Amino acid sequence: MIRVLIAGLGNMGLSHALAHHNHAGAEIVGLVNRSGEVSHPDLQGYPVFTDFHAALGQTNPDLAVIATYSDSHADYACAAMETGAHVFVEKPLATTVDDARRVVAKASETNRKLVIGYILRHHPSWMRLIDEARGLGGPYVFRLNLNQQSDGSTWATHKALMQTTSPIVDCGVHYVDVMCQITDALPVRVHGMGLRLSDEIAEDMYNYGQFQVIFADGSVGWYEAGWGPMMSETAFFVKDIVSPNGAVSITEGNKGASDDVDGHTKVGGILVHRPSGDELIEMDSEPGHQQLCDAEQAYMLRAITEDIDLTRHMSDAVQSLRICLAADESIRTGQPVDLKET
Repeated sequence: MIRVLIAGLGNMGLSHALAHHNHAGAEIVGLVNRSGEVSHPDLQGYPVFTDFHAALGQTNPDLAVIATYSDSHADYACAAMETGAHVFVEKPLATTVDDARRVVAKASETNRKLVIGYILRHHPSWMRLIDEARGLGGPYVFRLNLNQQSDGSTWATHKALMQTTSPIVDCGVHYVDVMCQITDALPVRVHGMGLRLSDEIAEDMYNYGQFQVIFADGSVGWYEAGWGPMMSETAFFVKDIVSPNGAVSITEGNKGASDDVDGHTKVGGILVHRPSGDELIEMDSEPGHQQLCDAEQAYMLRAITEDIDLTRHMSDAVQSLRICLAADESIRTGQPVDLKET
């Protein structure tokens, strides 16, 4: 039985907690929440803490699941590994490349397993999308976005996230990770631009951004993300991968609403276009958000019990974050960022 401490009980943390609550191989030994309260009926009775470090010391977990705000990820992950715990940490791994590398180095130093919350890696439809794109052969054009027309509590959550992380970093790491899995090439240069579209966020933050990344094999990628009540839903969900031999796309009509968490991962159908003709692959019975979190945590537990080699997983997480943070830098400075020497 693997003893688990979960920090953060927002949307992702709550789902991760429920995953371990329902897994036969896990035992929750503590929940960390700033309010000190847990409202979900299935999670009543577990010890609740308001301080992560105190919880680590008192529960001595085998696994720490970190789903707090991004600026705490690196320090919490390193602290947990120093106590002997393996770590699952939500994306982004850190808010700087140096901190991300520090966490990966700590995992190597302590011989602890480190899994980052790239939920699309556990989605059978996205895995199929990546396989189909790789089958076409590169170089590639990646056209990916996720604009979210948010209001009410969702907009409040987005504003809280933007206290530390922009949309193109918070969401972008998922889709840049997809690009990197398809091309396998190193990034060369990133160009970004963005705009602050609301007085409700800090003056040094923007709620809309887009960037272009050039890879060493000649592949080029575009990613766009925006949050807020002003965002358009006309083209909020574009997922195209184009190669000299055709294209792979998520089809129209199966995307879900932009403020629907299940809609963010839903594929529905994959259209494979070749000059010889088109093939529509229907992806039936897709997993929902909770099922995907269940799969993520099951993988985390297997990584521990089966001693899965996570070297590539960790380096990919640093690479996707590096690209998104370069895009953020480009937006803030107005200059392209060269990644060849960093």
